[in-house]
Amino acid sequence: MVLVNTCGFIQAAKQESIDELLSAADSGVKVAAVGCLAERYGADLAAELPEAQILSFDDYGDIGARLDDVLAGKRRPAHTARDRRKLLPITPAARQASRAGHPPVSSLAPGVPSAPGVPSAPHPHLAPHDDLTPHDVLAPRDLGAVAPWVGSAAPASGVFRRRLSGGVVAPLKIASGCDRRCTFCAIPSFRGAFVSRRPTEILAEARWLAASGVRELLLVSENSTSYGKDLGNLRLLEEVLPDLAATEGIERVRISYLQPAELRPGLVDVIASTPGVAPYFDLSFQHASGRVLRAMRRFGDRERFGALLDQIRAKSPEAGVRSNFIVGFPGETAADLKELELFLADARLDAIGIFGYSDEDGTEAAGLGGQLEAKEISRRVEDFADLAEELMAQRAADRVDETVDVLIEAESGDGLFEGRAAHQAPEVDGVTTVRAKRPLAAGDMVRARVQSSDGVDLTADAIQPVRR
Repeated sequence: MVLVNTCGFIQAAKQESIDELLSAADSGVKVAAVGCLAERYGADLAAELPEAQILSFDDYGDIGARLDDVLAGKRRPAHTARDRRKLLPITPAARQASRAGHPPVSSLAPGVPSAPGVPSAPHPHLAPHDDLTPHDVLAPRDLGAVAPWVGSAAPASGVFRRRLSGGVVAPLKIASGCDRRCTFCAIPSFRGAFVSRRPTEILAEARWLAASGVRELLLVSENSTSYGKDLGNLRLLEEVLPDLAATEGIERVRISYLQPAELRPGLVDVIASTPGVAPYFDLSFQHASGRVLRAMRRFGDRERFGALLDQIRAKSPEAGVRSNFIVGFPGETAADLKELELFLADARLDAIGIFGYSDEDGTEAAGLGGQLEAKEISRRVEDFADLAEELMAQRAADRVDETVDVLIEAESGDGLFEGRAAHQAPEVDGVTTVRAKRPLAAGDMVRARVQSSDGVDLTADAIQPVRR
C-alpha cells in the first residue's frame, strides 16, 4: 500500500499530488490520500479520483484501522469538506481549553500505556485534526507493526513518533493552523485556526530526536511568529528557542516561516544572538509593492521591509535571509513589478522563491478584478526567476572569505564533505562543500572559510571543529 501525503496550497502542488496518486495506483498497489489536498476537497476528490481512498484529518487518530480497511478493500465514504477555522474558538486563548477532554492516547491504542508528559489528544504530538508530516507515524489502534515499544512500555520520552528517514536534520512541528486572512491563501480554511504545541511536548521531542542522532532541528508551522499566543504568552518563542538550543546533542536550531508583520525586536534579538540558534530569517514577504500587499491583506512595502532587514543585520551582519514572492497577482502593474525589482536588488537575500499567482477556491483574491492571463503570469515568473537566480549567485559570491559553521551531512570523497552553513536551510538553500585534511562525519560541526561560490553553493576550507 502507498500512503500519499498531499499538498493543497497552490495549483502546481495540487497537480503534483494528483500525479503521485495516479502513479501509485498505476503500480497496482492500494492507495490512500492524506494531507491538505485530501482534507480540502474530500468527497469531491474521491469522485474524481476513485483510485485512492481519501482520508480526513479526523481519521488520523485511528489511522491504523483506516489503513487496514484500505488493505482489505473496504472503501469508506469520503468526508465532506468544511471550513476548519470554525472548529475552535475565535479567541486564541480559549483554544487550549477547548481541546481538553480528548481521550488519552492509551484509550485509542489498547496496550500502549500513557507515559508522563504524553498529552491527552487523539494524536500525541500534533493538534487534533492536524496533518501528517513525511517523518511521522501516528499511533494507530494496532501499533504492533510500527511501534517497537508495544507489549512492553510506552517510550520513556513520552514521544509517539517514528522517523521514516535518517539523517542529522529533522523537522519539529511547533504549531498548526493560521489565523491570518491573506486574500490569496486558502490554507486557514482547511488547516484550521492556529494552535501551539506546549513547550514540554516540543522539548521532549527535541530530546528524543537528539537521542536518535539528529543534530539540527528545523522548527516548522504555518506561522512560527504566532507561537504561544493561544497559550497566553506572545513571547513564548523567545523563551523556548534557548531551551531547544541547549538540548544535549543538538548543534543547531533553525526556525522557518516568520511573518514580517509579527517579527518583534525581541525575537530578532534571540534568533540573531542565541548560541545554537541559526541566525536565519525565513521571512514571508510575498511582494514589495505596498499597493499589492494591501490587496493581499498583508503588511509592508519596500521601505518597511528594507528597514526590517537593516534591523536584522544590525544584530547579525552575516544573517541568512530567504523569502518567497508572488507575481501576477490581480491588478499587478508595471509600477508594482518595479517596486519588487528594486527591493530584490537591494535586499541581498540568500534564497528567493518566485511563484506565479493562481486562483484558489474560496479565496477573496479569486474574485478580484484585474485578473491576468496565464501566459502573462508565466512571463513574469520567468523574468523574476532569472533575476532571482542572478541575485542569489551574487549574494553567495559576497560570502567568499566569510567564516561559516557548517553542519556536515555526507562525505563526497577525496577529502570533500557536504554540509550546510547557518544561512542554508535543508533542501532549498544550497550546500557548502568543505575541504578537510582529517575525516569528518555526518553530524560534525566544523568552522570553515569560504573560498569560492557556484550559484548558491559554496566551497570552504575547514579551520577547526566547533564545540558548544
